[in-house]
Amino acid sequence: MADENTNYFTELNAVDVSGKVEKKGKFDYLSWVHAWSELKRRHPDANYTVYENDRGWNYHTDNVTAWVKVGVTVCGIEHIEYYPITDNKHDSLPLEAITSFDVNTAIKRALTKAIALHGIGLHVFEGEDLPETERENRKALDRAKQALTEFCYSYDPTGNTAVAVWQKYDIDAITDPDKITEILNTYRAKAKAAAEKAKADSMPEEV
Repeated sequence: MADENTNYFTELNAVDVSGKVEKKGKFDYLSWVHAWSELKRRHPDANYTVYENDRGWNYHTDNVTAWVKVGVTVCGIEHIEYYPITDNKHDSLPLEAITSFDVNTAIKRALTKAIALHGIGLHVFEGEDLPETERENRKALDRAKQALTEFCYSYDPTGNTAVAVWQKYDIDAITDPDKITEILNTYRAKAKAAAEKAKADSMPEEV
């Protein structure tokens, strides 16, 4: 639990849940069980509320589709998440097709997101509101940068090469993953040529 001088969001946002994230189709998920456990371990007084509508139902509707409303309170601060009741493709279900199971699933997802607003697992939802093509581009960009980083460190464990490459090409400003891959391939070719030259130079001359 954070002391009085610590921002509780900073404390919770630093919780490592990477090992708990699951991949389902194109989306990353953090189970509500893991999120709630991590939160209560640090803030045992935390609580959540499933808001009912004026009829006492645990979901809300516009008579076409439906959604749930869940609030999580930590350190006296409540964050509320509104979550649509969807199918497994994340498309809103028509009201007449919704089951109690669908409602319960939406409540648990809303709970996880409301917890994330307090810090735990917030990174899991980064880019979720972006168009699909932009999300895929961001993932490809991250993979390309990771590959370039790994190559630089395999070539030069001191990290000097990585720093030099990042500064020379302003890697953080590049948004096209193909450009990163092009830079990586250039350095791979240079490293291969250098290795072949070193091998040739080390061979004894024929007599």
